[in-house]
Amino acid sequence: MVHTRIRKFNTKSVWKGQDIDNDLCMAVRAGNMVFVRGQTGMDLKGKIHGINDPAAQTENAMRCLKILLEEAGSKFEDVCKIVIYVTDRAYREAVYRVVGKWLKGVHPVSTGIIVQGLARPELLMEIDVFAVIPDAPAKAANAARKPVTRKAKKVKSGGK
Repeated sequence: MVHTRIRKFNTKSVWKGQDIDNDLCMAVRAGNMVFVRGQTGMDLKGKIHGINDPAAQTENAMRCLKILLEEAGSKFEDVCKIVIYVTDRAYREAVYRVVGKWLKGVHPVSTGIIVQGLARPELLMEIDVFAVIPDAPAKAANAARKPVTRKAKKVKSGGK
């Protein structure tokens, strides 16, 4: 099985001033499974949105998740599990309200964790997502790529 690594980067470029040198990526597609790096108030270009606003940070995280899932050939409807981290119990309701809006009708399993802090002090929340792309669309996509030649069947007419 080939793993597709989406938006590769090195931590030196993201966490300037820190002696961290890890090769990572934003998402990995392994077969029909998609694993997305935790998304926060930081957009895909490194700008932080919604300082002191957990709902605005969650909106940004969900926009980034949508983009990353689509780049992996997935969508929110394929999400099976989410893990939500908040740095203060008081942020939980605002964060979950935004997540609920984006995942309406999806019904993933969810784990919520209150943490002391995240990678940067201005980050108030983070969301990890795991998705599984259904087999049917993959088979349909493969069938669309490979032309199928079929012989016509003879059909008997008349009685039983």
